[in-house]
Amino acid sequence: MHISVLLEESIKYLNLKEDSIVVDATLGYAGHSSEILKRIKKGFLFAFDQDIEAISESDVKLKKIGTNYKIIKSNFEYLKKHVDTADAILFDLGVSSPQLDTDERGFSFHKNGVLDMRMDKSNSLTAKKVVNDYSYQDLVRIFRDYGEEKYSNSIASNIIKYREKKEIEDTLELVEIISNSVPFKYKREHHPARKIFQAIRIEVNNELEVFENTLRDSLSILNLNGRIAVITFHSLEDKICKNIFKEFSEVDKNFKNLPVIPDHLKPKFKVIAKITPSKEEVLDNPRSRSATLRVIERVL
Repeated sequence: MHISVLLEESIKYLNLKEDSIVVDATLGYAGHSSEILKRIKKGFLFAFDQDIEAISESDVKLKKIGTNYKIIKSNFEYLKKHVDTADAILFDLGVSSPQLDTDERGFSFHKNGVLDMRMDKSNSLTAKKVVNDYSYQDLVRIFRDYGEEKYSNSIASNIIKYREKKEIEDTLELVEIISNSVPFKYKREHHPARKIFQAIRIEVNNELEVFENTLRDSLSILNLNGRIAVITFHSLEDKICKNIFKEFSEVDKNFKNLPVIPDHLKPKFKVIAKITPSKEEVLDNPRSRSATLRVIERVL
């Protein structure tokens, strides 16, 4: 069962009205979308997802609440192609529990399954291709840049050595290679595969570049007094969000020292909040522990 992280807080800070036009860029299993739809009886919800299983289940849930929504089977990078304007936009960048818990999706390092990790099963790049076909240099790059893994070199080296004998076929095979590549003390403190699986997932789905481009697109279609709420689970995603929100909400440094800032130079956006889960939520749902919610509003 999927438990939506920071559900109450994100819905509250979206500041929804009865007639709001809302985008849920990450539908998943409709945890957030269900609550949004309840609050916009005269509005409309656009929801994006690539996962056909999630879309099917969510459609059943949402139909019980209302018909004023459209589910778009697409990566949210095409958000601007489908939506011209919005009063509220939500990004929940976590992997949904059903994806993690389904062995054959290959997202989990706790379960044995094929090395897949595709959000959209029609994509050609899989985790199996990454670990078996990427060069040593490229493996180090994604482990270091996307996983922030300090043992990237030794893990990449051992993957290269292992695949010289045979193809790496499943998740637990990869977990064993990773585990054999790091010191025992490190294994006691962290699951050795967590950062590597995260890095491979980001690479397979091109997550960081797509998120950065789409967040900028979202700001460009946001109506006056509209808000964007972003829930991240990874320091690199959060850094992208923080930097873009800062860029759009601060006066250009070249004009900061002016005695009066002309209206056309004032920032159009204001950062509203940064929130992390309560101790109670982390106890109820351990997957929420790394989550951060950031909210921005268009003010001009």
